[in-house]
Amino acid sequence: MQTLQVDLGERSYPIYIGADVLRAEFLAPHIVGRQVAIVTNETVAPLYLSALERALEGYAVTSVVLPDGEAFKTWETLQLIFDGLLTARHDRRTTVIALGGGVIGDMAGFAAACYQRGVNFIQIPTTLLSQVDSSVGGKTGINHPLGKNMVGAFYQPQAVLIDTASLVTLPARELSAGLAEVIKYGLICDEPFITWLEENMQALRALDQAALTTAIERSCAAKARIVAADERESGVRATLNLGHTFGHAIETQQGYGVWLHGEAVAAGTVMALEMSVRLGWISPADRDRAIRLFLAAGLPVVPPADMTAEHFMQHMAVDKKVMDGRLRLVLLRSLGEAVVTGDFPRDVLDATLGADYAALLNSLEH
Repeated sequence: MQTLQVDLGERSYPIYIGADVLRAEFLAPHIVGRQVAIVTNETVAPLYLSALERALEGYAVTSVVLPDGEAFKTWETLQLIFDGLLTARHDRRTTVIALGGGVIGDMAGFAAACYQRGVNFIQIPTTLLSQVDSSVGGKTGINHPLGKNMVGAFYQPQAVLIDTASLVTLPARELSAGLAEVIKYGLICDEPFITWLEENMQALRALDQAALTTAIERSCAAKARIVAADERESGVRATLNLGHTFGHAIETQQGYGVWLHGEAVAAGTVMALEMSVRLGWISPADRDRAIRLFLAAGLPVVPPADMTAEHFMQHMAVDKKVMDGRLRLVLLRSLGEAVVTGDFPRDVLDATLGADYAALLNSLEH
C-alpha cells in the first residue's frame, strides 16, 4: 500500500492507495464522532456498501443510496442526502463518507460542506476518474442546467481511501473515461509519464494491478503537489482543467451523462492541443502523439458532429475560468507544460472551433 499526503497545513490529509483499504484501521483515525453517513448510489451499493458497513461496526451508520448518473447531480438529489442526515438526527460530529465515483464524491462533499455549516468528510472513490482526480483537492458541487459544476464549495476531506480492487467491477467505458484524466497529468506537468503511459496502456486497460497502482499514485502525487501550491485555483491549479472548458461545453450541450466526463475531456483536450498547434506552441507531431494515446485508451477524439462554434461559445461563456468577461483557456506551451491564458487572437479560437477533427482523425488512421 502507498500513502501520499496533501500538504495544506492544518487541513492536510492522507491518500491511501492499495488493494485492501476498506478497513477500520484506515477509517477510524479520521472519524470524529460516533455517527457516520455513507452516501453511495444504486450501482455501487450492491458491490461495496456491505463491506464498508462491516468496517464501520460500532458506529451508528446511516446509508443514503442515490440514483446513479451525472443527470442526478442536482439540487433535488442533494436534498436526499440532507433528508437522510436529518431523519437520522446526525449532529455536527457526524462523518459523511462518499462511496462511489465523481458524482457521489462531489455531492457528498458539498452536503458535508453545507450540513450544519460543515461536518467531517471522507472520500472512498470507486472509479478510476474519481481516484485520480475528483476525490483529491476538495472541489465539491452540483451541476446547473446552464453549466457544469457551477454551484459548490472548496471543502477538503479528512482522508481519501483508494481501493484499486474496486476497479475490477468498473465497466470498460468508465475505465477509459478515467484514463483521460491520467493522460492529462502527463500533458500538463509530467512529460516522461506520457512515455510510461504509451508503454503501459494495454496493461492499464487489462486491469493490471501493478500498472494501475503506479498510474494512480503518479496522478495523485501530481495533483497533491498542485493543490498544495494553489488550493483555491487562483493560479497553477487551473492547469488541471486542460480540455475541460471545451469538454464541459460538450457535456452541457449533449445533456449530462450522454458523454462521460472523461470522454468529453478527451475530445476537449484534442481541441486544446489543436489550438496550441495553431498558436505555434506545440508541433503537429506533439498533438498527434497525444491523440494516439487517447485512442489507445479507447477514448473519443472528435467533438460531437452536431455541435457548432456557436454552441461552444455559448457554454464556454459561463466557464469558471472566465474573468472580467474574458475567456481563459488551458493550453500547452510544450508537452508537460501547461499554461492558463486569455491572451490569444480570437481568430485562432474560431479556427479551432471550426477545425475538421474527423479529417484529422482520418489522417492519423491512414
